[in-house]
Amino acid sequence: MTNYDLYSWVLRGTQRMAVIKVMDRPKIPRDIRKEAKEFDDKISKANTSRVLRDFVKKGIAVCLNEEQRTGRLYKLTKSGKAVREEIVRGESNPTLI
Repeated sequence: MTNYDLYSWVLRGTQRMAVIKVMDRPKIPRDIRKEAKEFDDKISKANTSRVLRDFVKKGIAVCLNEEQRTGRLYKLTKSGKAVREEIVRGESNPTLI
């Protein structure tokens, strides 16, 4: 997928948007969910885990310690960082219509 395909895919999901916004450094799912609640108050533990699995499948994120059963650390890949950057930039500079 190109960055625009990934960008569009993330934009279409409110939970994906909430998760990517808070992934500014390696974090465990519990902390990601806690911070993502600011953007989507209905995000659950299961939703967060599903979004992270989808991010890994799409190449947006990577798990740094897959062998761990708990406390897995996730961080954005180069593609994921580019998508996050575009989203954050878009929110700070809204286009006037």
